[in-house]
Amino acid sequence: MTDRNQTENLTSFDPAEGLTSDAAIAAFMTEAFASKDAGYIAHALGVVARAKGMTQITSQTGLSREQLYRSFSENGNPTLKTTIAVMKALGIELTAREKRPDAA
Repeated sequence: MTDRNQTENLTSFDPAEGLTSDAAIAAFMTEAFASKDAGYIAHALGVVARAKGMTQITSQTGLSREQLYRSFSENGNPTLKTTIAVMKALGIELTAREKRPDAA
């Protein structure tokens, strides 16, 4: 059984705090896309949006903070239009490439 005092000493971890460079953001999103989990990808975009600053993203996309938080939460389901707008504001490109024969 966990001692209550042990859990009270835990600090919250926000991955957005570690995304301090474009290279870190690109690596983070590459891993998210590799997961092929739509919910995780949406959540990861939300983390990157927080790292860049929600005010900046809302002004560049025309979306409200509430829309962004809701769309890019773990249970969010953003439209492709919203996803592309946010990715553009974040400086992230979505590209397509031919699948390698050995890839599952």
